[in-house]
Amino acid sequence: MEKGTLVEFRVQGDRRLGIVERPDGKTRWFVVDERGQSHSLAPRQITYTVTGQTYKPSEIANFLEQIKPYLDPSSLEVAWELLVEDGEIVTPDQMANLLFSESTAPPCYAAHCLLSDDKLYFKQKGDAYEPRTAAQVAERQHQVEVEALKAKGQQEFLTRVEQALKGEAVEWGRHDRQRLEGLEKYAALIADTVRTGVNYDSLARAYPPSAPVLETMTMLGRPTTPQGAFQLLVDLGCWSPYENLFLRRSSIPIQFPNKVLEVAQQRLDFPPIDSDTNRLDLTHLKVYTIDDETTTEIDDGLSWEVLPDGRERLWVHIADPTRWLVPDDELDLEARKRGSTVYLPTGMIPMFPEVLATGPMSLIQGRVCCALSFGIILGTSGGVEDYSIHTSSIKPTYRLTYEDVDEMLQLRVQAEPEIAAIATWAQKRKAWRYAQGAISITMPEAMIKVKDDEINIDILDDSPSRQVVAEMMIVAGEVAARYGKTHNIPLPFRGQPQPELPPEEELLLLPAGFVRACAMRRCMPKSEMSITPLRHAGLGLDTYTQATSPIRRYSDLLTHFQLKAHLRGEVLPFSADQLKEVMMTVTSITQEVTMVERQTNRYYALEYLRRHPEETWEVTVLMWLREDSNLALILIEDLGLQLPMVFKRSVNLGEQILVKVSHADPQKDMIQFQEIVYQEAQTAAN
Repeated sequence: MEKGTLVEFRVQGDRRLGIVERPDGKTRWFVVDERGQSHSLAPRQITYTVTGQTYKPSEIANFLEQIKPYLDPSSLEVAWELLVEDGEIVTPDQMANLLFSESTAPPCYAAHCLLSDDKLYFKQKGDAYEPRTAAQVAERQHQVEVEALKAKGQQEFLTRVEQALKGEAVEWGRHDRQRLEGLEKYAALIADTVRTGVNYDSLARAYPPSAPVLETMTMLGRPTTPQGAFQLLVDLGCWSPYENLFLRRSSIPIQFPNKVLEVAQQRLDFPPIDSDTNRLDLTHLKVYTIDDETTTEIDDGLSWEVLPDGRERLWVHIADPTRWLVPDDELDLEARKRGSTVYLPTGMIPMFPEVLATGPMSLIQGRVCCALSFGIILGTSGGVEDYSIHTSSIKPTYRLTYEDVDEMLQLRVQAEPEIAAIATWAQKRKAWRYAQGAISITMPEAMIKVKDDEINIDILDDSPSRQVVAEMMIVAGEVAARYGKTHNIPLPFRGQPQPELPPEEELLLLPAGFVRACAMRRCMPKSEMSITPLRHAGLGLDTYTQATSPIRRYSDLLTHFQLKAHLRGEVLPFSADQLKEVMMTVTSITQEVTMVERQTNRYYALEYLRRHPEETWEVTVLMWLREDSNLALILIEDLGLQLPMVFKRSVNLGEQILVKVSHADPQKDMIQFQEIVYQEAQTAAN
């Protein structure tokens, strides 16, 4: 190659011009570019040679100026239209003649630049170029348009992201939401570290991001990990820093479908005909509903009356949501899919649309309400002596809180003798159950509430009023089960096998109170469900089902469907096999609900402790989790929380010690405590 020849070569993909200076060995050449930099090039690295004259490095800039007027990519379309029919192959020099009617160096090199950069009309074949077919060009034009739209969408998304990161209000488009939904699914994988115990790094490897997520995170310069996606969603204002990932990772629906909401409103506006035309009128009874102050789904009420023969009858009235739906309609199938109302520290997710659940389905004070009423006569010892079940009409008289009833019992309010009478029967009933072998395990239970980013933890007090309500619900469950057993009705019966409790002498070796209760709790087998009656050892009952929360538990709703159909003399809506199949589905769902509730409560418990690092807590050592590692379960009595702790010394079960939180990471489900000595505790207190 002659010295001074102008050649084109590439440096990291960029087009570069240079002047051949001298050979470098047998096959290579030294080339000097316009910047004066020298490059050693093999022949294959030279992509074009300008022929006809020689140049100096200082002339390269002028040459580049000369080719600029020819660099119009649209001119290739004209050439393609002329060449496509015959499929004629052209060299850059021929293209220069065709486009510019010139064959000097600048237009020939310009033609080379146009052809080598073109991705639409021509494809390279050696040193020449072949026109693509019309179909190929049309397809490539479509691809170009798609890519242009994609690039435009990416840029618009980036603009909205920048606005959101500045705290500005953003209206996300449809494609934006698809990106964000992908990020949400990826970020929710963090919950699996808690569920499976897999660490973050292993999780990221096990669940690589989808292509759209990878593209989004790369585009925004964020780490492509579930934690990176989580933080991005928080930064964008899409998620709270305390987003419930357990709920998002579950199959629990958060919102109701529009169709279900429409049906609920229609039922409210145009109430269906009541199938139970012979409801027993019990509106003369004084009915007490007793719940927490914040309860909005009111599904049970209590009454007491003296019969003409002097016997006393208790009434347990249960809300009748089946008045508003039938098996397999939209409302029933949606409730079945949900399994139960979900109770979280941040609020509840109802089983039925609220317009019905907190309205006509509930037992509202002062309104005539439909109910399923259990009339129960107890013997002097507390056992069920006689009972009857009726679809009824009632008119709740008082909406009371547990605190109201506790105060009434304490003050022995004379104006409401019914309350005292119900409480007396509840005590007899409880004593009777324990005589039948019921097992009582009392442990403090935390009630966690979150409002406006403030976390409150209270102990759920096992007060007299709560015991009264619990006993009345249990006896209603026993009566419903006895009716089902007597009439051979398939119901979702509940049972619990007889536990193998530690021998008395072994229990006596443990500290009395929570440590013994904890040891007994470990021995309690899980409850079971069956379409045939089972003994419930924990409650001390030969047969039992749940029937008292049909607005909040689907299994209770099933009991109502079956009982009411039998009371009307109709064919049961669920055969034994059908009921068994539905129960299996619902049981699976409710297990997931229970897990999400438990995980969410634990998350906020750890977050509460994280926010109180200087607080000193008195704890009781409940049981060993791994005694060889000094890992124990402790009880923070003031909060009702049971958490693990590793001790650096030997401790005894039942020992009470003072601790502080040394590290807490709710998202990773990590909590670490450190024991503090008495002097430190005194200093902290002062």
